[in-house]
Amino acid sequence: MVRLGPKAQPLLFGKQAGRPLPPTPSPSPRPSRGPIGVEGAIPERESRYPASWSAEMARGRIRGLAVSDVRFPTSGAQHGSDAMHPDPDYSAAYVVIETDAPDGLKGCGFTFTLGKGTEVVISAVHALSIHIINKDLDDIISDFQGFYRQLTSDGQLRWIGPEKGAVHLATAAILNAVWDLWAKQEGKPLWKLLVDMDPKQLLSCIDFRYITDALTEEEAFLILQSGLSGKKEREEQMLKYGYPAYTTSCAWLGYPDHCLKQLLDANQRWEVEEAIEWVTELAEFKPLWIEEPTSPDDILGHATIGKALAPLGIGVATGEQCHNRVMFKQFLQAQALSYLQVDSCRLGSVNENLSVLLMAKKFKIPVCPHAGGVGLCELVQHLIIFDYISVSGSLENRMCEYVDHLHEHFKYPIVIMNASYMPPQEAGYSSEMKEDSVKKYLFPQGEIWQKFSCS
Repeated sequence: MVRLGPKAQPLLFGKQAGRPLPPTPSPSPRPSRGPIGVEGAIPERESRYPASWSAEMARGRIRGLAVSDVRFPTSGAQHGSDAMHPDPDYSAAYVVIETDAPDGLKGCGFTFTLGKGTEVVISAVHALSIHIINKDLDDIISDFQGFYRQLTSDGQLRWIGPEKGAVHLATAAILNAVWDLWAKQEGKPLWKLLVDMDPKQLLSCIDFRYITDALTEEEAFLILQSGLSGKKEREEQMLKYGYPAYTTSCAWLGYPDHCLKQLLDANQRWEVEEAIEWVTELAEFKPLWIEEPTSPDDILGHATIGKALAPLGIGVATGEQCHNRVMFKQFLQAQALSYLQVDSCRLGSVNENLSVLLMAKKFKIPVCPHAGGVGLCELVQHLIIFDYISVSGSLENRMCEYVDHLHEHFKYPIVIMNASYMPPQEAGYSSEMKEDSVKKYLFPQGEIWQKFSCS
């Protein structure tokens, strides 16, 4: 059982990563989310991306792609374990795209795995790399929709997908690195890169194939066009207050029960009728949602569960193992979820997540991203901040998962203040890992894994 708290002591993560959230017997009230400039607002952080960055001097051709198997031995203490995944070693297929730019510009990206199987994703990355080596970044982003389709529709590789499984995780890792490269080239954090794009440029990054029966490009344009109203004010609000987070810690000291919302997560454990029976028994505790109540592929099963629980005021949340935009389309069309949980490394990177955010807006379903893992918090903060500023325009029933775990291995870890994600200020997708961490946790030859092999 997971509990949601509206308040927390300000805490800067990074150097302090790995510490549990401190108990707060007498929590100070967080600033309201009212008009910008109200007393008590968090001061805007100084920008840390270079204002004088010249995009022209950073342009270059992609000359190489390196991928590393980075694994953290989290199974020993069962960190991140659940009913279906009892012994995960949180891992990443970590991609670095190298260019011939004189300033050494590189893009970093990854996809998240649980240990075994990372080598399969890495093989898929190598297989897909032929589509990106020796390309200019400008050529990619000038026809990003076409490049996305080229990567996901390789005439032979798509047979082991298409757009799902290990090959799609590999696609996410490569494209996450491309987006990091693009944002660094423009000298902006990724959320800001997206926010500053006009609607037509954003839409040029999305492959609308197979979803036009739910969302046409014209409808998406109108959504983004309507989002221009109040956009500046929402950006200022994010910079001052951040985006609300929730923790998967089981409880917080110092908060009475009436101040907390409870969330349930079945981790795909139940049959459909079983889920309905168990959650009905727990209805007296008024949980906000039941997460992943059954097989992540069972769209109609989720719809049945949602229909049965709706009279009890309990929603259904899912999405962290939803393969692609087509599957999300069907979840939305079938009214099979109440809260949509996008994942920055399961879908085809930012491109595919953009299409899902837009569909969620059309179907009036709040987005509450899945995070945690290795670097998922670092990535998804960009998506959800963009969503608020440019797409949804609302914080009602919306929050982003937060787990205080492994952030210390990233060059620019997340910053949490007053239980909110503060918008990143560094150029890129916050996806660059520390070189020492990559070297130390490289599987199987890294220092940490060599110690295990000798013990």
